[in-house]
Amino acid sequence: MESVPVIRKLDEVVINRIAAGEVIQRPANALKEMIENSLDAKSTNIQVTVKNGGLKLLQIQDNGTGIRREDLEIVAERFTTSKLTKFDDLSNISTYGFRGEALSSISHVAHLTITTKTATEKCAYKASYTDGKLKAPPKPCAGTQGTQIAVEDLFYNVSTRRKALKSPGEEHSRIADVVSRYAVHNSKVGFSLKKQGETLSDIRTLPNSTIVDNVRTIYGNAIARELLEVQAEDDILKFKLHGYATNVNYSTKKMVFLLFINHRLVDSTAIKKTLEQVYSVYLPKNSHPWVYLSLVLDPRNVDVNVHPTKHEVHFLHEDKVIDRIRAALEEKLLGCNTSRVFYTQARLPESNPVSASRDEQTSSNNITVLPQHLVRTDSSAQKIDKFFKSESSSSEVKSSGDSNLLSDKQLPNKTDSSSASAAEPSEGNRRDIQLTSVLQLRQDIEKSAHKALSDIVSKFTFVGCINPSLALIQHETVLYLCDTAAICEELFYQLMLYDFGNYGLMRFTSPLPVFELAMIALDSEEAGWTEADGAKSELAQSVKDLLMSKAEMLEDYFSMEIDADGNLTSIPLLLDNFSPPIDGIPIFVLRLATEIDWDKEKDCFEGICKETARFYSRIASELGACSSLTPDSLDQPDSEDEQDWKWVIEHVIYAALRKNFLPPKLFAEDATFLQIAKLPDLYKVFERC
Repeated sequence: MESVPVIRKLDEVVINRIAAGEVIQRPANALKEMIENSLDAKSTNIQVTVKNGGLKLLQIQDNGTGIRREDLEIVAERFTTSKLTKFDDLSNISTYGFRGEALSSISHVAHLTITTKTATEKCAYKASYTDGKLKAPPKPCAGTQGTQIAVEDLFYNVSTRRKALKSPGEEHSRIADVVSRYAVHNSKVGFSLKKQGETLSDIRTLPNSTIVDNVRTIYGNAIARELLEVQAEDDILKFKLHGYATNVNYSTKKMVFLLFINHRLVDSTAIKKTLEQVYSVYLPKNSHPWVYLSLVLDPRNVDVNVHPTKHEVHFLHEDKVIDRIRAALEEKLLGCNTSRVFYTQARLPESNPVSASRDEQTSSNNITVLPQHLVRTDSSAQKIDKFFKSESSSSEVKSSGDSNLLSDKQLPNKTDSSSASAAEPSEGNRRDIQLTSVLQLRQDIEKSAHKALSDIVSKFTFVGCINPSLALIQHETVLYLCDTAAICEELFYQLMLYDFGNYGLMRFTSPLPVFELAMIALDSEEAGWTEADGAKSELAQSVKDLLMSKAEMLEDYFSMEIDADGNLTSIPLLLDNFSPPIDGIPIFVLRLATEIDWDKEKDCFEGICKETARFYSRIASELGACSSLTPDSLDQPDSEDEQDWKWVIEHVIYAALRKNFLPPKLFAEDATFLQIAKLPDLYKVFERC
């Protein structure tokens, strides 16, 4: 006869480890819990650092209220929280956390270290935890206000869970997705995500930004420019809806849905299904939108205590609330459908899209050219500008030469162009650069080049500028919309690499003090400076010291001269008749010091080339940045600023593309070159009318 199994009470360590597995399923779950704690602590800046997809290190640092010294002893124990005192408080909970399980769960499956400081304490305290218990009394240490939590060797004691996780790259992508979603919803909080040991951030948003700005920074301009604002409110159902959704001009293969209910990141299959039904009327089959919704409900109508990970919530009147969401979205989509833009093809055609059709129509050596295949070949004949009044946008365009974006600290408005041209190296004096790192970077460009797009770029006809960021070009019978900003950055990056060590020289009429440039940059929102970064004067001095120590290399390879007094006296000349917007120099100098990996040659050269390209490409967003450049060799443009930046974009930027530009394959996929019309297809449309 078989013995009856004995029922035993599990050991507390086993219980806690099982519970931890429900709350912390992967690095992204742990990060979500820690981000919510930082937001509950009223943080305005949250920095995330990871290594090996968060498995080796997952660190978050904020500038919130911090944790009291006396609370550090129990902060990692289960069911310890400052946000809940009795069960009835759940009906009116307004914070992210309430169970007091997150840090405890993490400490049972990883090595947990907390460094924190409150506003009233004289120093910070550091404490380490294992299985919810404090290893040793907290030690005083240096630190700024806020909390830093370091999670190391996640799931070191749960081998099956660790083996079941995806690759470090996949886990890093999940972490980036969590940071992206919270950054969009909490636009007033600055977020950053980077891998340990790297200087460049994968994600970085500025404090006091806007939702649309953060969407543009994280998800790209292709989504941000197609957003519709969705709002609804119902006093009876006691809810408010605010969000953004892409219009009918945008679609993607996989739906991206950001849903926050009472500011908590959650999932809702019912709401997602409703959105897909609404968009199915407007989008092609197997196409999906990008949607962000923030739903604020009466806390008494929401049950947040549904799942240990808190990714699900239940709320009253769910069907009626979803119907109101549907109605609000349909109203917006119906309104934009009257002015819908139909993009005929997002990907580029073959290098010679009309040759086949012509061959089919040829029965002898005499080729019959149909009317729909006739194209203009004279670039001087009827540009798009002819059909618009020149004064239509001139009032909106300002020259950077007259702008004062540098506060009270003045910089020269122009460079000495005569010195620049005189210092340009002749063909006979060019150095043959054979540095392995530079050659590898050039090979990377050549490997990623798109053949069909290269053919288009080498033979296009310029149609006209829509604005400083967008232009139209024509290749054979196809019209393309071009993202000038993206093209500029890639163009200048390639010029930096292929002219490496052989740039011309643009010398400033007055030297620019590096220290003052760094101070100006740190005062700007673009720098994202916070008190946690340290005193501005100290940071500016470190920028000056670093660049002065690299002065010889910067001058030899990049034509950036820094004299013995720490003054920037020149920058490289990359294109004739072109100089970058002077207002971008402060942030350029700051990024040279903070965003470059100076220890590895290839990474260093690549970083400097990319930062320089980013600085020079600001023309696409700085109206009239090059208004002072008017050549003598071509017809003199109008004196209006609008004509100046248009002339530079057409005759300098796009003219340079035809020579040696190698457009990457990405440009054929992300709508940098977007086909918007094809003459034979238009004839077919007119024939049906």
